[in-house]
Amino acid sequence: MINKILVANRGDIAVRIIRTCKELGIKTVAIYSDADRDSFHRYIADESICIGPNNISKSYNNIENIIYLALKLSCDAIHPGFGFLSENPQLAEECEKNNIILIGPTKEQMLLMGDKSRARETMVNLGVPVVQGSESVLKTKEEALEVANKIGYPVMIKASNGGGGKGMRIINCKEELFSSFDIASSEALSAFSNSDLYMEKFIENPRHIEVQVFGDKHSNAIHLGDRDCSMQRRNQKVIEESLSPFLSDDQRKNIYKTALDIVKGIGYIGAGTIEFIVDKDKNFYFIEMNTRIQVEHTVTEMITGLDLIKLQILIANGDEIPFKQDDIVFRGHAIECRINAEDPSNDFTPCPGRIESINIPGGFGVRFDTFIYCGYTIPPIYDSMIGKLVCWAETREECISRMNRALDEFIVEGIKTNVDFQRELVTSEAFKNNTHHTKFIENVFINEASTM
Repeated sequence: MINKILVANRGDIAVRIIRTCKELGIKTVAIYSDADRDSFHRYIADESICIGPNNISKSYNNIENIIYLALKLSCDAIHPGFGFLSENPQLAEECEKNNIILIGPTKEQMLLMGDKSRARETMVNLGVPVVQGSESVLKTKEEALEVANKIGYPVMIKASNGGGGKGMRIINCKEELFSSFDIASSEALSAFSNSDLYMEKFIENPRHIEVQVFGDKHSNAIHLGDRDCSMQRRNQKVIEESLSPFLSDDQRKNIYKTALDIVKGIGYIGAGTIEFIVDKDKNFYFIEMNTRIQVEHTVTEMITGLDLIKLQILIANGDEIPFKQDDIVFRGHAIECRINAEDPSNDFTPCPGRIESINIPGGFGVRFDTFIYCGYTIPPIYDSMIGKLVCWAETREECISRMNRALDEFIVEGIKTNVDFQRELVTSEAFKNNTHHTKFIENVFINEASTM
């Protein structure tokens, strides 16, 4: 039985995990770096302890120290949240060695799905549709050229262990291939300590739709609907919504069945997200599986009424998923805007600093997950996201209106944020009319704004 959890993360997800643990009567230990001494999550945990200096590798990514503290403080389990060590198979291995429960999948599942090339091969064997591309890791630039000539330009090369747009390049012609290959390989090595690349046919202006799934140790598998994450900038999600307004009922059933086939096919345990791209003809293709809770899990919670962190903990504890697929009802529509400390007018430059005053929007159907407060100083060394503004309403149209109202109420002084930029996006004709795509912001929206 899980009685005490070490939360191996920071920011809003650490706060989110601790809140659920409090409601479940589970004790928590918060870790923090020197830069996070004043971060909110350490104040609401039952215990908190400094994990190390500002250097991420010596603090939040320091597996040895995290395991040591978990043992010293008698923690039954570790919850890694998202980012940092959340998809690190070494952490899973060390937890197993030390009889600590990792609230996440097994080491083997992380290795399988974390290697994008291996994951792709697995999907082909399971009969899941994938984008045409290389059958395995590209060993040389010459092999990449051969594959590109076979499938036709444009193509995209991706880091095999990648994510978040790092180690990813679009190649429009063979003259660009060698230099792009070298850049992507170097970037992948720097970001993921692995320079392996693979290639896919580039699908222009797709929608990005993902399915939230869970599996347990009793061979049960469920989905909790889909999320549309097509509003992106440089392959980073900006706005997410659930359910996707792009899919028909039949297409939705097909994509759900495919997602569950994957979960059952690999015997997956815990929370996961199956990510697809959908072309203009609404054909969908597997791109990757994230073996963790997602930033945007909030919109799924809003339309299902379920606590996904609680479900993660129950499954890690060995319990069966406490409901069946037919018990899940999707109600209304939810939208999430990622609120960042950045300056959109200056190429989205991060804007750390002290928050002099803040007004967080409220009212029916409005939620803000955050770790900031008045007087808090945002450190310059972490991701610029300071919170997630989530709105729910009975219809998508009402939800957009509610989000517009909530963003209008959002006031932060002392730093610059992307709040106004998000308002412009959610009230844009493309978003309201559901005609946006993954390249809309950089190829259309920003260009239109610069000519006004």
